[in-house]
Amino acid sequence: GGHAANYYKSIPARAPYADPQETGVEQMIAAIDSNEKITVHLNSTVAKTAGAPGRFQVQIATESGSSDELSIGAIIQATGFSTFNPEKLGTYNYSASPDIVTNEELEKLAKAANGGPIKRPSDGKEVTSVAFVQNVGQNSGNKGELAYHSGIGDLVAIKQAMYFKELNGDCDTTIMFDNLRTPGAGGEDFYRAAQEKSITFTKAAVTGIETGTALEVKFKDLILNEETSMAADLVVLDVGMVPNSGPDPYAEPMETEEGESAEQEAPQVSVDSILNLDYRQGTDLPHLKHGFTDSHFICFPYETRRTGIYAAGPLRRPMDMRQAADDAAGAAMKAIQAAENAGQGRAAHPRVGDLSYPSFRKDGCTQCKRCTVECPFGAINEDEKGYPMYNEARCRRCGTCMGACPVRVISFANYSVETVNQQIKNCEIPEEWDEKPRILVLACENDAYPALDQAAMSGVEINPWARVIPVRCLGSTSLSWITDALNSGYDGIVLMGCQKGDDYQCHFVRGSAMAAERMGKVGDTLESLNLEPERVVVHEVAITDIERAPKLINDMAETVEKIGLSPFKF
Repeated sequence: GGHAANYYKSIPARAPYADPQETGVEQMIAAIDSNEKITVHLNSTVAKTAGAPGRFQVQIATESGSSDELSIGAIIQATGFSTFNPEKLGTYNYSASPDIVTNEELEKLAKAANGGPIKRPSDGKEVTSVAFVQNVGQNSGNKGELAYHSGIGDLVAIKQAMYFKELNGDCDTTIMFDNLRTPGAGGEDFYRAAQEKSITFTKAAVTGIETGTALEVKFKDLILNEETSMAADLVVLDVGMVPNSGPDPYAEPMETEEGESAEQEAPQVSVDSILNLDYRQGTDLPHLKHGFTDSHFICFPYETRRTGIYAAGPLRRPMDMRQAADDAAGAAMKAIQAAENAGQGRAAHPRVGDLSYPSFRKDGCTQCKRCTVECPFGAINEDEKGYPMYNEARCRRCGTCMGACPVRVISFANYSVETVNQQIKNCEIPEEWDEKPRILVLACENDAYPALDQAAMSGVEINPWARVIPVRCLGSTSLSWITDALNSGYDGIVLMGCQKGDDYQCHFVRGSAMAAERMGKVGDTLESLNLEPERVVVHEVAITDIERAPKLINDMAETVEKIGLSPFKF
């Protein structure tokens, strides 16, 4: 039951959204215990995870020291969250009084009341007045606080304020907010139900909480624009969700005060590692940002960068119980799909059904390890001699390893450096000033190519001298394609991939970023050959860029015409 096992009640998930509802945790536990197809390991940890989708080998360790090895088809990590610790925030004086509690601690007080009035921790007296202070240490730019907002804190406060109206009679209940958020179906109805129960909402900025015989909350009333205060028996702090992720295997070094590099801090969890993956690329799932597990909500929800391992619940982003249940259902469907694909030797999203996988020519391999390092999905290890060792069930067929290989020895049976090279070379290049400028476009098959396709069907004009070749991912782009294209007489090259960065939309996660990094070095090569760097550009294109994508090609044609056509082939 996670945190929900300690909840008195939950945010309502069905109409009329007027009162908190039962959590349903006890009924769920009973249903799981009675299901013969579910095995529960209590007081256990994952000691090691090896293998691949369809054939994971997972060692389960217990507190007694015994272990059990299981063969698993797919994995879902739903390790939930921890609450932010407000001890370091002096404004709220959290450590000074037991009557200043977090929203998580209030749940335990309400459940311990067992249907009776909620009592003050300090002296056991019934609470007659309570103040909820919202957005504590959240959505902040201050060091040590959360840069994001958990989103559901105001709904939680409304639910908990209703506890006091139910259990403590005429308890004076005030929610002090700066920006009230009630997202989701029924959120607005729940807010209005709270108003009807005489719960007070005050738009305020809390400036301090004084302790003594009674608590005094000092704040600025943001409606009346005046400093004031109120007394309360109990103060509840709305603290945010911190994901229970393991250490990020791709954490980038950051500069310390002395200028030395240090690893970025991973979210604090109870163990050094959760999955203990036997992967060269690290023991746990990569993060997106703020410690939440990498899983882009548009391009591949629930997917992580470890094929066959999925994330669900607040591990992915802050959410309530209803959202977490929906999230778990989606992750379960993905896990089923992964196990079925693995059983048939097929790739995972987005090239579902692809039976190909990369191979390499050993006699040409220089053991540079670029393929291993740049693979976004941890599908490549090295054997005892240092040569690449592929795990086809982890591979998603993006071709990033192929583009990374400086000696071009990696290929697929149906996609290789040479197959694209042949497409480039077999496009007829006219003589100078005849059907010129000739532009080569390498377009990602997931976003850029469909955008150009839709543009053509919509009648949007694309430069007639452009030649478009789809690639699996911009990460598969080999530098030889660029040099061969220029050598064949192309005047300009446009690479179109997905959006990169924190809000990336690359279906293969790192493909666009890797291509941009590689192409950043092409400019120096062009200048050394007396060719303008503007002849090769990389653009981020979304599938909806029906007007923009053709314009980027047309702009390249205009650029080349301005700087002049290539005077020679090198």
